Amino acid sequence: MTASAVNNKPIVNAMTVDVEDYFQVSAFESKIQREDWNTLPCRVESNTQRILELFAEHEVHATFFLLGWVAERYPALVREIVDAGHEVASHGFSHIRVTQQQPQEFSRDISKTKALLEDVSGSEVCGYRAASYSIVTDTLWAHDLLQEAGYRYSSSIYPIRHDLYGVPDAPRFAYRPENGELLEIPITTLSLFKNNLPCGGGGYFRLLPYRVSRWAMNQVNNKDGESCVFYFHPWEIDPGQPRQSGINWKTRFRHYLNLDRMKGRIEHLLTDFHWDRMDRIFLPDSKTC
Repeated sequence: MTASAVNNKPIVNAMTVDVEDYFQVSAFESKIQREDWNTLPCRVESNTQRILELFAEHEVHATFFLLGWVAERYPALVREIVDAGHEVASHGFSHIRVTQQQPQEFSRDISKTKALLEDVSGSEVCGYRAASYSIVTDTLWAHDLLQEAGYRYSSSIYPIRHDLYGVPDAPRFAYRPENGELLEIPITTLSLFKNNLPCGGGGYFRLLPYRVSRWAMNQVNNKDGESCVFYFHPWEIDPGQPRQSGINWKTRFRHYLNLDRMKGRIEHLLTDFHWDRMDRIFLPDSKTC
C-alpha cells in the first residue's frame, strides 16, 4: 500500500541510501578486484556520516541499504544509523549482482547479510535491494528466495530500459510478484509518451537539471497519486574521492558527472518534498519493521 493524498495531506516519499564505497560499484568491477578492497582508502564511513548530518538538519528519516561488507567493518556506523531513527536494510554482502549468482549462492548471501545486519543493528531487517538493480527478467526467482529468507520487501527492480539492468514492462509501483507475500517496490519512473523515464535518483539525478527531476517527481505525486522512491550513494556527495584510471568514457561520465553539485541538489530535494523510511510508507501496518 502506497501513501496517497488523503484529506489534502501531502504524499510522503521514500528516501533511500545505498551504502557502498566508491570502489565497490559494479562499473569498476573489471578494474578493482574484491580481494583488493581492504587495501584501498575507505570513505564510506565519513560520507555516510555527512548524510546523517544532512538528514538530521532537515528532520528526514530514511532507509539505508547496507552492504554486509560495510557493516562488518563499521558496526558503530550501523548503530549510529539506527540511533538516528533510520531503517537498516540489506544490499547484499559484497555487491555481487544477482545475475552473477546461482540461486543457492544468492540464498546464502541474503541470509548471511540479514543475520549480520540484525546482529549489529539490534533491529529486524525487512528490506533488500539488489546490487545494480539486478533482479531482471532472468532472475525473478530471487523474489521467492527473499521471501523464504524472511524479507518483507524488495526494492530491486527499475522499470526502464538500460544497458546494465531494467525490466521495462514491470509495474511502476509497489506490487506482489506472482501473488506472493513479498512486496516489490520499484525505483520511481515517470510515464511519458508510453515510455518509463527514470526519476528516482542516481546518475540521472546528477545528469538532469534539478528542476526537471523536481517536476517529474511532482507529476508522480500529484497525477499518479503515488510515493516516489529515491536513491543515492555516499560516494555521490564526495567529489574528492580517488579517481580511477583505465576506465572507458561512458563509465567515467556516469560515475563522476556533477559530483560537486550532488549535495546541494539533495538539500533542495529534502526541502521540496516530504520524506520517510521505506517500511513506514509501504509496510504501515507492520508490527516488526
